Amino acid sequence: MGLIIISFVAFISLGLPDGLLGVAWPGIRDYFDLPVDALGIILICGTGGYMLSSFLSGMLMRRLGIGKLLSLSCAATASSLFVYAITSDWWIFVIFVAISGLGAGAIDAGINTFVAKYHSSRMMQWLHASFGVGITSGPVIMTLGISLTSRWQSGYLVVSLAIAILAAVFFVTKSMWIGITVNGTEDHHTETDATLFETLKIIPAQLSMLLFFLYTGVELGLGLWTYSLLTESRGVAPEVAGFITGSYWGMFTIGRIIAGLYASRIADRKLIYLSVSLALLGIGLLLTNSGQLTSILGIGLVGFAIAPIFPGLVSNTTSRVGRVHQANTIGLQIAAAGFGVTIVPSLAGVLARHYGLEVIPFYLLSVLSLMLLVFVYLDLLSEKSA
Repeated sequence: MGLIIISFVAFISLGLPDGLLGVAWPGIRDYFDLPVDALGIILICGTGGYMLSSFLSGMLMRRLGIGKLLSLSCAATASSLFVYAITSDWWIFVIFVAISGLGAGAIDAGINTFVAKYHSSRMMQWLHASFGVGITSGPVIMTLGISLTSRWQSGYLVVSLAIAILAAVFFVTKSMWIGITVNGTEDHHTETDATLFETLKIIPAQLSMLLFFLYTGVELGLGLWTYSLLTESRGVAPEVAGFITGSYWGMFTIGRIIAGLYASRIADRKLIYLSVSLALLGIGLLLTNSGQLTSILGIGLVGFAIAPIFPGLVSNTTSRVGRVHQANTIGLQIAAAGFGVTIVPSLAGVLARHYGLEVIPFYLLSVLSLMLLVFVYLDLLSEKSA
């Protein structure tokens, strides 16, 4: 039980830096005298590091063990946040953004693998709800830091200290992550994990990566473009649009908490089918453009519905690829998710520039429909191989 609590705390810490950046960015821009689009450099470097460590996480876990890998990853993240707070050189800041991404990707993939192997779908849902707590708390910590010290660096210092403590906890408990027992029974599984390249060769692993690429693109795509769609295309007042956008993430967090309560009663695959169906209905409501209330209902329903999909897909990994490919595939999926977060919402912006903002719901509906088709195909493959 102690390790799962540590895992929840780790996922809260994983969300904290993401929440800090939005509030800190105006101050960072002024401090380094940067143009507004320099944020793209941070996103690209952070995502690159995140994808690389996620991609290699299966191999790293075999060589280092989960506990040591998590300890080193947290140390890398804490060190990076500390450097953010003390450096006056923009390019040193950028280098440590990439290092922070390396740490975050390994933490994400490592803990997802641990929970998928040794805990229930309920715990997986609550694990990802913990991330929501972190990304919600980050802006509060940064806002308080700036209000008390007038310096954005203070928020990074506080979170750096918290993650450094977590790194120490992982280091002290690293032996506990070996020979883990679940419900009092030691895991005696003796199959040897496949190599990364063996996993990359199998079609279920490749399609699983596509699943995560498409899903995370929809999740973040709607979150990023809701405000613009409502204010610039549908004439919704900015303060109301801001509330609706916030409600999307609020319903998202609630959805994961509730999914955790019922995950033991509903199989992962059934939960995913139900979630995608409700999300398609929500986007359909948004497409109708029949009034503010319909938009609110549609966006809220999508946020609530898609929340269980990511953790459900992680828990369902073994049924798609088999146990020997599980650790590698989870890392590959997390890497693909990072790529999807960058590409799918960016393509939405390109389409909106050419065809107007109202094309975005159609685009997201198409991406989510494609994701459903890929999942159906993988589900049929897993039934045949069972």
